[in-house]
Amino acid sequence: MAKSTITVKLIKSPVGTRSDHRATVLGLGLKKIRQTRVLEDTPAVRGMVNKVSYMVQIVEGQS
Repeated sequence: MAKSTITVKLIKSPVGTRSDHRATVLGLGLKKIRQTRVLEDTPAVRGMVNKVSYMVQIVEGQS
């Protein structure tokens, strides 16, 4: 059985945001604006995406 994935894209700079939000973005593996990562769709990853939802977006049709 294939594991489901989500594609996350950084759309806003983490500069000037809270330090724990910057750490969450780095934890997702995102370092540059417009960078995308394909991540396993787990509750932990979904929680991280929800925490910094104003900086990232889930790209549809990539996974």
